[in-house]
Amino acid sequence: MKRIQLLYILLALGVFSCSKDLPTELAYSSYQFASIDENGGDWIPILISDGAAIEIPVPTDVNSDAYQAELAEVKSAIASMTASQKKAVEQWTNNPVVRWNEIALELIAKYNLIPGPNADGTYTLPNPGNPDGPPAFPFAHPPYASRALAYMSVAQFDGLIAAWHYKFEYNRDAPYVLDPDIEHAFVANPIPAYPSDGAVVAAASGAVLKAMFPLEAAYLEQKQNEHLEALLLSGEAVPSDLDGGVKIGQEIAALALTRAAGDGMKNAQTSKAVSDSIANAAYERFGWMWINQESPQRPVGLTPLFGKVKMWNVPNVEATRPPVPPTPGSEAYNADVKILEGYLAEKNQEYRRIANFWQDGLGTYTPPGHWNEFANRFIVESKMNTLRAARTLAYLNMAVMDAGISCWDAKYYYHYPRPIQTIEGFKTIAGTPNFPSYTSGHSVFSAAAAEVLAYVFPEKANLVRGWAEEAAISRVYGGIHWTFDATVGTTQGINVAQYSIDRARQDGADF
Repeated sequence: MKRIQLLYILLALGVFSCSKDLPTELAYSSYQFASIDENGGDWIPILISDGAAIEIPVPTDVNSDAYQAELAEVKSAIASMTASQKKAVEQWTNNPVVRWNEIALELIAKYNLIPGPNADGTYTLPNPGNPDGPPAFPFAHPPYASRALAYMSVAQFDGLIAAWHYKFEYNRDAPYVLDPDIEHAFVANPIPAYPSDGAVVAAASGAVLKAMFPLEAAYLEQKQNEHLEALLLSGEAVPSDLDGGVKIGQEIAALALTRAAGDGMKNAQTSKAVSDSIANAAYERFGWMWINQESPQRPVGLTPLFGKVKMWNVPNVEATRPPVPPTPGSEAYNADVKILEGYLAEKNQEYRRIANFWQDGLGTYTPPGHWNEFANRFIVESKMNTLRAARTLAYLNMAVMDAGISCWDAKYYYHYPRPIQTIEGFKTIAGTPNFPSYTSGHSVFSAAAAEVLAYVFPEKANLVRGWAEEAAISRVYGGIHWTFDATVGTTQGINVAQYSIDRARQDGADF
């Protein structure tokens, strides 16, 4: 018991953190966008009916006294800019979609700490009604991470469709275009200023993340204000440009959070009675059940009803449920036992390296975060504008959340034992996850993410699909999954992703 409690203390202090697992800020500056997407306001959004669904005021004429006063305010602010303000402008760049995604990954890693046992061996769960705890809310495990990223990205995407609609309806130029005396901090792109797309991203991202990470509200408010100030100091926006963007961002975030409140996540972590009934149903159905191998044993596995959460693009969770896994003791099962025992005996250092690289365990940004980091790199490499960047992350994270829901449905429907439970004397090098084995979460998350990235970045298709296969087999090398958990999970993730890709192909961005 003391050893386990010490482990949780060390994790909380970051002793076991690995630099590759922690989110890092991508080094990039403002850039020339590869496209402007003048028709972006006509794209089909996710939560709202169209780009005109959120109303904002008609902007004042650039020759009006009111607008000229705003220009003067911007010029004065830029003239008195401090070194720290200038650094913030450079840091936010002209594509802040990536920066807000990095903030989300930072918070996921910070809160990805599993609550440890109490002194009496019992466990207390994080409670959104009492986020201070102990333990603190949330526990940002992979399902939680996938959901936080999905809601933020969808809010950004829909908000930016609305922004693009009004930008090209009103065509009000940016301050630096209208007044050559205003210094422009970014590479110039011919996109109208009203409403500010950056302000949409700041307001939408801040509001969603405050709901997902309530203890970080003050930090997120500070980042949001810093971002809005940077937009003004960049020469790209006057205060009314920001006001229009903030209004869109706030309203779309409210719609996203309304969906989140009713998506079923609040019921995902069940009571022991419900958890036991799920296990017993699987035993009656198949003749087996997963038994937690932790010590002390948690009474309930991780989010048994996450498989019941509302999906984004898959019509129902049964549509992507995988086939029945091999019966323990069968020929297929025994063959897999030999494979796993072989990996354990071989002690191959390359296998261990792969297992460690894809671990994405406690104190990290989880497998969904890993694939968001890849996406951020590709977005910048491809010089995407904010709308295209948000679209990429929205479809990526909807697919990844749907993949998690599908995977957790399979985990608790089949309730399949892990190798450490059924192979006598078996040991893992990757811990003992607190949920059933089939299918592998890493496999399903990674395959779904790779398929979306292959669709958006076809030149990266072979690369990302190879990464997904490596992520899948890494869990077998780590000893925590069967090979069929990985192979079937990969197919499952591909199937889930196709629903998001099919929707993306119809949203107007590819036309």
